[in-house]
Amino acid sequence: MRTWGGTLTIAGIDTPSLRADYTRQRALVASYRRHAYLAVRLLLPPSLAPHVIAATAFMHHTDTLLDQGSDAAAASGEDACGAWEKEVRDALATGDSEHPVLRPLLHTLTRHPRLRSHVEDFLAGAPVDRDFSGFADEAGYQRYVDAYSLPAFMLIACLLVEPDADATAVRELCRAYIDGSQRLDFVNDLAEDLRDGRLTIPEETLTRHGVTRADLEQGRDTPGTRELIRTLLGQARRDLLAARGLPGLAPPAHRAFVRAVITLEVLTADAALAKGPALSHGSARPPLDALLRVLVRALR
Repeated sequence: MRTWGGTLTIAGIDTPSLRADYTRQRALVASYRRHAYLAVRLLLPPSLAPHVIAATAFMHHTDTLLDQGSDAAAASGEDACGAWEKEVRDALATGDSEHPVLRPLLHTLTRHPRLRSHVEDFLAGAPVDRDFSGFADEAGYQRYVDAYSLPAFMLIACLLVEPDADATAVRELCRAYIDGSQRLDFVNDLAEDLRDGRLTIPEETLTRHGVTRADLEQGRDTPGTRELIRTLLGQARRDLLAARGLPGLAPPAHRAFVRAVITLEVLTADAALAKGPALSHGSARPPLDALLRVLVRALR
């Protein structure tokens, strides 16, 4: 694996201040998505890796602010989400910013201009996540995926696919991937979401399986909770596998990375299924040796 300094140089990131900005984002992404960060560093061309990291860091920073939501604004009297949206839009309009998250993003936009429209789509869908109060049914979940999850994923996906790839095919396969990935996250992060007061499983789905919010909060291992988790993770896994054509829409140098990302999500779904109702106490992670096998196989 090339040194980080060498990677920045190949990517054309030469000024000391920008190199420091990208290095800061690299540390943040590595801290919260370690296996994804390793895949970026090992499998993507050095010319692209820093730009994927910058887009990921921007998405994560925005998502963190949104998760604080309108309740935080009401408590503090400050609308952090609104202020952030204005700051991003001002940066897009002027091409300049003092914010350490936006400076590398703006530089990445000069190298990958098509990212701009996806940043704008992501901002437009942000209120859906900020104002989230639960899903009544599966249709509500699907609207959330279309409005927020898919635009968020496209921040990264647009850097990975061929610029002239068929737009309909790209959207269809990215939609399948993010539907599976988002559903997996909602099940796997059940404990964290419930601690934060968020119930991300549709009420209609809970009722169909005879499961209550209290069952999930207390981690009750019942036939209903086991079947609920099997059903949700089974659907997530099917959607992830339906996205297996996505590497074919990427340049050859990006395909191993895209393929590995899908495989890692499937492994996470399998680990979550094995953990079952105990997900109410904490997320599941695939065994380290399985993750390493995926990366080594992709490198070969």
